[in-house]
Amino acid sequence: MGYESMTPIQAQAIPVVLAGKDVMGAAQTGTGKTAAFALPLLQRMMKHDNASTSPARHPVRALVLLPTRELADQVAQQVKLYSKYTNLRSAVVFGGMDMKPQTLELKKGVEILVATPGRLLDHIEAKNAVLNQVEYVVLDEADRMLDIGFLPDLQRILSHLPKQRTTLLFSATFSPEIKRLANSYLQNPVTIETARSNATASTVEQHFYSVPEDAKRHALHQILKTRGMKQAFVFVNSKLGCARLARSLEREGLKTAALHGDKSQDERLKALDAFKKGEVDLLVCTDVAARGLDIKDVPAVFNFDIPFNAEDYVHRIGRTGRAGAEGLAVTFVAGGNDARLLSDIEKLIKTKIDLEALEFDEDTPDIHKQGRFNDGRRMYSQEDGASDYRHSGGRGEGRRDGRAEGRGSRDDSAGRAPRRDYNRPAPAPRDPFFDKPYEAPAIADASAMPSWEAGARPASRGISANIKPKRKVAALFKAD
Repeated sequence: MGYESMTPIQAQAIPVVLAGKDVMGAAQTGTGKTAAFALPLLQRMMKHDNASTSPARHPVRALVLLPTRELADQVAQQVKLYSKYTNLRSAVVFGGMDMKPQTLELKKGVEILVATPGRLLDHIEAKNAVLNQVEYVVLDEADRMLDIGFLPDLQRILSHLPKQRTTLLFSATFSPEIKRLANSYLQNPVTIETARSNATASTVEQHFYSVPEDAKRHALHQILKTRGMKQAFVFVNSKLGCARLARSLEREGLKTAALHGDKSQDERLKALDAFKKGEVDLLVCTDVAARGLDIKDVPAVFNFDIPFNAEDYVHRIGRTGRAGAEGLAVTFVAGGNDARLLSDIEKLIKTKIDLEALEFDEDTPDIHKQGRFNDGRRMYSQEDGASDYRHSGGRGEGRRDGRAEGRGSRDDSAGRAPRRDYNRPAPAPRDPFFDKPYEAPAIADASAMPSWEAGARPASRGISANIKPKRKVAALFKAD
């Protein structure tokens, strides 16, 4: 697996977990937390290792809860790798997928169950998952689960577990909510902090650029070009903004994939796989991908939008500089509310942030003049004195100047055929029939009039054909 030495969180957590004690651990993302709890748990569970095919001999012994589908799938793959040469079985259940294949896996019996809270509750209610023999519980990325609103689900799940168990809680930050959760469900936990709370990795180079809102894409292109970067994460705050930015960057020549909550699980996994294989240059995503995703050698993270939650900044830039590698984190700061959000980040990481000015190269395309997101306007090349369509917004001064210059050249060249702009086709000859004024045809017979004119004629007096006459009824008394 390529491990040469333990990371700080592994060196401190593994002996405590092997001793069977509860753990409350805080570590920066990308420091090997999965191995810190998975390896000692597998070691302690080897006493249950058996080759029996009976599901009853393989009850759930360890439960690992995670906030997102991607993180659950990633941890499940790591657990399967660690337990490759044992008879211990593992499975993963999360939303966005059909429950039937997951149910079949659970019915076969598994010792290690990796799950997201919502889908696990579905299986518990369907009697597919029995948790009365669980010995170990891991709450990974606990702060993110609380942010999403999983606290009621966590409480329901933990109520199905035995009272006597070992509970491991890992979080990037120790907020008051996390401490309350630990006090409720952990018994005399050992607190492990491998770095200052809410700190960012020292190997990540952080830059904050003051960039107008409509110049952010321009700045992104320039930094990628200047630094010669091949791949990067680009974070935005909304699903709609994520989809629009991905389409715009794709039109501008960058291989881009979008990753947000509205994508199906299959689409999200395909996007991550394409990024890992190098088939995609930029992965534009919301904070759904900001937690726990472990992709090697990601050189940079761009905060296209400043996160609303300052803690998300720590998790976003944790996608680069993982396992001691160097990384770059770039944040674009526009006007409006960004100043307050930047102040929140300063307070969280306890570091003074200096805004930098970004000078744009003259040879870089003026992408920022299209607006924040490309709205579908075509871009014409600049040839024969005609100005760029992008600069004029379709019908601007540049095009009028180009036509004026064209007229001047025709006046100076007597007898020469006018020069054609080859960016557009030659106009078709105009039919003189359409220049004549309208003449109403003379109609001798009224019956030959068009139906729409005949219908407009005033109706003759009398009862309309559409009105039925009143039915005559015999009267008993004759009115005077």
